[in-house]
Amino acid sequence: MFIFAFVSIRQIYFKDLGPVEYGEAWVQQEEMLKQGLAVKSSRITEGGHAREEVINNYFWICEHPHVYTLGKSGHIENLLINDNRLQELGATFVKTNRGGDITYHGPGQIVGYPILDLEQFFTDLGRYMRSLEEVIINTIARYGIAAGRLPGSTGVWLDADNPAKARKICAMGVRCSRWITMHGFALNVNTDMRFFDYIVPCGIGDKAVTSMQRELGREVNEQEVKEIIKEEFAKVFEAEIIPAEDPSYV
Repeated sequence: MFIFAFVSIRQIYFKDLGPVEYGEAWVQQEEMLKQGLAVKSSRITEGGHAREEVINNYFWICEHPHVYTLGKSGHIENLLINDNRLQELGATFVKTNRGGDITYHGPGQIVGYPILDLEQFFTDLGRYMRSLEEVIINTIARYGIAAGRLPGSTGVWLDADNPAKARKICAMGVRCSRWITMHGFALNVNTDMRFFDYIVPCGIGDKAVTSMQRELGREVNEQEVKEIIKEEFAKVFEAEIIPAEDPSYV
């Protein structure tokens, strides 16, 4: 006698948004979050059983023009330049609602925005952050870059066990509402690191920042990195990544 078990795998809709203004990507994330929260609010119980509409999960990757963003717990004094200098650099400044302090986004950096209903995965925000870190750790390991975590500091670090050499290669900051996430990570690939000179990155003044290009001594194929991130994201979150071709998904 054969028993067939059908396992329902979680699905995540993926889209590479390409170059997009930070504010535009933020608005789109808020809309996806709003839709998910509306579903949760409209769920009703009939006969003791919850009738649930499925909430879609999304994973967007993009690149932003030069912009400095300050998290809700950040300190404005960690932006070291004034408006005139920002304009000279061709950069903007945005106060946002993610966690964390100040960071930089710009060309050559891969930014990832998972909009996930963690109730479909695990309801543990700490585990979620460690999972995002694991995706990046596994990704850059495939380029021979050994990375890890710095206790007390979110993100992905190189030489984290050596205070004199520790440097961040990927910053992270998220928002979570009723277990639906938004915002995410920023991996420095071919980033112009000079833009970090104008801030105290993530509010940490005694640690450096770095990029894959700086560590490898060569320019890195960003499209290749994106594909590896997708693969590692699927593994870590035990999900199927589906192209979001339908415009209604974004």
